[in-house]
Amino acid sequence: MLIDTHCHLDFADFEEERDDLVKRAHDAGVKQMVTISTRVAKLDGLLALTERYPSVFCSVGTHPNNAGEELDITAEDLIRLANGHDKIVAIGEAGLDYFYDTQTPADQKTGLRRHIEAARETRLPLVIHSRSADQDMAEILTEETGKGTFPFILHCFSSGAELARVGVELGGYISFSGILTFPKSEELRAIAKTVPHDRLLVETDAPYLAPKRWRGKRNEPSYVVNTAEVLADTLGLSYAEIASITTENAFRIFSKMTRV
Repeated sequence: MLIDTHCHLDFADFEEERDDLVKRAHDAGVKQMVTISTRVAKLDGLLALTERYPSVFCSVGTHPNNAGEELDITAEDLIRLANGHDKIVAIGEAGLDYFYDTQTPADQKTGLRRHIEAARETRLPLVIHSRSADQDMAEILTEETGKGTFPFILHCFSSGAELARVGVELGGYISFSGILTFPKSEELRAIAKTVPHDRLLVETDAPYLAPKRWRGKRNEPSYVVNTAEVLADTLGLSYAEIASITTENAFRIFSKMTRV
């Protein structure tokens, strides 16, 4: 069994074949999925998916590339929404993205800190997006943890070794996507070897970043199998071992997610 801990099933890319997509995931051994919020304004659509598919859960939050659109969303709003539905198992995704210059760093940091507050209060994991922002992210995580711990995941990890080290030291989890499988990702695979086994997760970030076996195609949850295979090979473990490790880790960090 595997869990795709981060995908975007509400995106239009999947509009015509969600039933088939979920079936393919189940057939591949991907028994549960977490579809991740990018705008609080679209939460109803995510919740509809979780009601349609028992194996699908979701988060609530605002992606950093949309941060300026939802500055009216408070930490209290996130807490209320998260506590209001059994299928909302995480906060986010929020964070910092300095690669795409679509939102000001100030707005992104404001949003991130609000999401941290919500994660701290609800004890639901904060799904963190961090791109080209290692130093600022490490500083904010360290500062905010000093105010009180909160569960978090550095999702689709493609940052440097120092952010991975800080994240793990602060109690966070590291989630690897199809990027791990790319031929030029030697440095990322080296970082994966340094992550304690009890902090490892796998994801697709579908429809983006299809792993090597399906490179160039639209990604989907069933493809997380290839990422798990490469992670197992990188760590010198069997596929069954990495499937067991990452599944148990997923249920630990997504503590509200039930087994279905």
